[in-house]
Amino acid sequence: MPINMRIMVSLAAVALAFQPVSASAEGTAKELAKRALHACEQGRSATDRHVRLAHFQDGQALAEQAVSSDDQSADAHFALFCNLGEQLRLDGESVTSVFGFRKMMSELDRTLELDPSHIDAISAKGTLLVKLPGLMGGDVEKGEQLLQQVVSQAPKSVNARLVLAKVRCERGHHHEAMMLASDALAIAKKHKKATFIPEASAVLEHVRTKGIKATTASYNPR
Repeated sequence: MPINMRIMVSLAAVALAFQPVSASAEGTAKELAKRALHACEQGRSATDRHVRLAHFQDGQALAEQAVSSDDQSADAHFALFCNLGEQLRLDGESVTSVFGFRKMMSELDRTLELDPSHIDAISAKGTLLVKLPGLMGGDVEKGEQLLQQVVSQAPKSVNARLVLAKVRCERGHHHEAMMLASDALAIAKKHKKATFIPEASAVLEHVRTKGIKATTASYNPR
């Protein structure tokens, strides 16, 4: 049954779960996960819908291979989450499949179960908690805490700063929001994160406009 909301593997045999993974298998899973994440980034950078979808589908296939090779690889599960999530929001910030959404969240939670310090997964979790409605598991306060953790621990993080900037702006904390958005744009430019530059610029302009309007209103009370 389709739903709309903002934003936003095959199980190994039980017997194999208790067998040690060989060094070569670990290496294969690591390489596959890396390629899967690269495919996810390529899809984000592409402009044509069919090209984007092809990258995400390739990334999903690679990530599923990585998970099959080593179910204990946090990066493999995160790569699968990345490609599944991007496919779900391919036509905008909406999710159209309950099953797909649950599978995506399952991969994200599995990533954090395996590696609670996985900074990209923490950022993704925080973003989803902020954006999702309460009925779908959203929790703005907890999401903010996770995003603030990312900002503190990851100097190069752009997404966490942008999401926090939007939240701070909505609460009327325009100066703090502008600082976060400005930092996000500067980081995106410095580290050549091209996919984030347009969004960071748009968020900064939005926050600046809101701040000006709020300041004007305070000096011109009705």
